[in-house]
Amino acid sequence: MVSWENLVAAYRRCRRGKRSKPEAAQFDFAWESELLQLQRELEDGVYEPGEYRNFYIHEPKRRKISAAPFRDRIVHHALVRVLEPIYEPRFLSDSYACRRGKGTHRAILRAQQYLRRHEYCLKTDIVRFFPNVDHEVLAQIIRRRVCDRRILALIDRIIASGEGVLRDEGTNTYFPGDDLFAVSRPKGLPIGNLTSQFFANVLLDPVDHFVKEDLRVPGYLRYADDLLLFGANKQQLWDWRDALGERLAALRLRLHAGKTQVRPTSCKLKYLGLVLQRDGRRIQQSTLTRLSRRLRRWRWLWKHGVANSKELRHSLAATASHGSFANSRGVLRDIWRRARFRRGDR
Repeated sequence: MVSWENLVAAYRRCRRGKRSKPEAAQFDFAWESELLQLQRELEDGVYEPGEYRNFYIHEPKRRKISAAPFRDRIVHHALVRVLEPIYEPRFLSDSYACRRGKGTHRAILRAQQYLRRHEYCLKTDIVRFFPNVDHEVLAQIIRRRVCDRRILALIDRIIASGEGVLRDEGTNTYFPGDDLFAVSRPKGLPIGNLTSQFFANVLLDPVDHFVKEDLRVPGYLRYADDLLLFGANKQQLWDWRDALGERLAALRLRLHAGKTQVRPTSCKLKYLGLVLQRDGRRIQQSTLTRLSRRLRRWRWLWKHGVANSKELRHSLAATASHGSFANSRGVLRDIWRRARFRRGDR
């Protein structure tokens, strides 16, 4: 964990695409001495996470993002680098969030395969997942496979640093066997941490194995807290929903009743920003609306000389790639015509 090679690799991965940011540039100015200091703190067990910088995003819905200091993000990368070899062989292949070689596009392709193979689909997600992650439950699951006391102490510090960050975002829910003080248990993983995304997979990995090995669901995939179950019988899918809800309750989590639905796979399925069918996929109308709004904002920033050309190129390239993957090139072409970026606009 604290080897020089691991910390340097984590630092290089952390600064990728961020070298122009003030915090990264300041660390980069004397990165060797900064990294040596961080290494000593980790070796001596005196490392303490810094304060988060919180801000909100509103696409597709309002979320509170917590950005850790740059040096803390290096620690997060270094920690995940040593934990990945332990957990990756255990993770199901149909878990797609925050994993190398996975991602949204592969999850969408897999969902389409299941749409062609099965008659019905159960779509659901977990209520306020990151704000409601129970720290004690997560720590117990991690201790099943991680034994090094220094690594565990570091993990505990990182998890505890997120306590209260999402207090206003969580829900107060009593589960069977709770006492009056159960709602005051420490909970919440900051959205924005690499470790939060990794710990989410660790926490939900027992649920993945329960679905596949105990319930024997023939078609199942998960992207973060979004779950899809496929089968041939509608009533059986509802029964699986009930069993899944009981298993999640053991983790002090619950399914979102308003977003749980069972539908024939011949119908359109909205998933990860796209509308999926057995033989095609297109961008959701809400996604197109957000894209048009974002392009108007970029154009205004470009006109007033505020836009960063590098960030603008990356944003446009990502949008074009997503639209091309969704077989929506014609729609995007019309949007590009209405939002051209010319040097003369400045």
